Amino acid sequence: MSRILVSMDGITKQFPGVLALDQCRFELHAGEVHALVGENGAGKSTMMKILTGVYKRDAGRIVYKGKEVEIASTRAAQNLGISIIHQELQLMPDLTIAQNIFIGREPRARLPLFLDDQAINDKTQALFQRMNLKLDPRTLVSELTVAKQQMVEIAKALSFQSELLIMDEPTAALTNAEIDELFRMISQLREQGVGIVYISHRMEELKRITDRITVMRDGTYIDTVRTADTTIDEIIAMMVGRQLYATSKPEISDKQQTKVLEVKRLNRGSAVMDVSFHLNKGEIIGFAGLMGAGRTEVARAIFGADRIDSGEIFVNGKKVSVKGPTDAVRYGIGYLSEDRKQFGLLVDMDVKTNLSIASYRGFRNSLGWMNQSRIEQNAEKHVASLKIKTPSVDQRVKFLSGGNQQKVVIGKWLTRDCQILMIDEPTRGIDVGAKSEIYKLLDELVQQGKSIIMISSELPEILRISHRIIVMCEGRITGELSSEEATQELIMKYATMRVGEEAL
Repeated sequence: MSRILVSMDGITKQFPGVLALDQCRFELHAGEVHALVGENGAGKSTMMKILTGVYKRDAGRIVYKGKEVEIASTRAAQNLGISIIHQELQLMPDLTIAQNIFIGREPRARLPLFLDDQAINDKTQALFQRMNLKLDPRTLVSELTVAKQQMVEIAKALSFQSELLIMDEPTAALTNAEIDELFRMISQLREQGVGIVYISHRMEELKRITDRITVMRDGTYIDTVRTADTTIDEIIAMMVGRQLYATSKPEISDKQQTKVLEVKRLNRGSAVMDVSFHLNKGEIIGFAGLMGAGRTEVARAIFGADRIDSGEIFVNGKKVSVKGPTDAVRYGIGYLSEDRKQFGLLVDMDVKTNLSIASYRGFRNSLGWMNQSRIEQNAEKHVASLKIKTPSVDQRVKFLSGGNQQKVVIGKWLTRDCQILMIDEPTRGIDVGAKSEIYKLLDELVQQGKSIIMISSELPEILRISHRIIVMCEGRITGELSSEEATQELIMKYATMRVGEEAL
């Protein structure tokens, strides 16, 4: 094993009323990819914020490259060679790649008031050569894909001569091809002796890219294991400390013989082409496909968020005209966007407001005033039934975990009594324990007679809870599978074929 790059031992951090970290430890070797995993609230972020100088530890010691250090600020961490790449990239889209990488450290021209753009570009190009990246330093960041922007963030970190790189959910918004490109870069950095802390909720990635895995739970250190010597199930068991939702296929009920939604020959440009399918009462249909297959566009078209070119929509056997989301909601259709923070929640407002926002007219009294008592009663009911973990219904949503935020969005549409729910990426950015709770919730909803269209990029998730699976490629439906016949391999065949090609 290579030399120890950093060792954290006995790390304790107390916030008002909360013991965030209790005698935790973590160790990273040079040239190692070491995963740090745990549910939301396990203490991963707090641990890394202490390492990067955002928080000051209350107890414990940090030894970096053989010397005990005090990391008092993010600048101090950067000077030591410690950098972090956040899940939400922190780049300025209207600046060039080179300007983003060296912002605040730009070489000056002969006249002090002017920057030396050529020198910035040359330094960036030299950095790219080291990384084997084929990018033009003069390109605006706004013109890059998310994957390329992530490479720029890595280059920015390496420009500080970083020897320790922390990656927080680096693949959350990437396609499979982009993930492969990122993993190639990580392997290259590993060969150059860079130590990488890899934080991810995607368990299947750990086997591909990491050397060791450290598990945290409820602010405590659980264990560190070699990736090759453990299984994903063992890691999950350490993370959650409890039994998760069973992986058995959902049962088909008699309710599912009644069509609640039927879509015929739906078209919207090249994104949605001749799409036809139906949804039964008490059924979960999983929509699978690669990025850009058209799954989200189908949901947005049904919900009226995007105007269709042609096609017909039937709700409970009656043809309906959906010209906008207001029409869709009136017909009992709710849509949960994949970006819940931007399109599904008012994150700066409280839980009770978010739960009632789609049904405000129903909470008015005879004088037109909002009935705050009824709003609060509604919130208390859904917090209890959905098991939303919050100190009170007055808590602002932005302080809830990702899983509980997702439950609030679901509760918003249940308040509206929507019978058809379209849920886009229901567990994106959510830890395995919260995923299990979401799966249980969806199962309970269909048992109550709700009908669900679920769009997911995670094939194990699609296979786990769907009664039927519809696969799309390039705007068209290329296959439909029952839960019994579906496999990851078969779904991928349909997801990569054009209409008319043979899948088997």
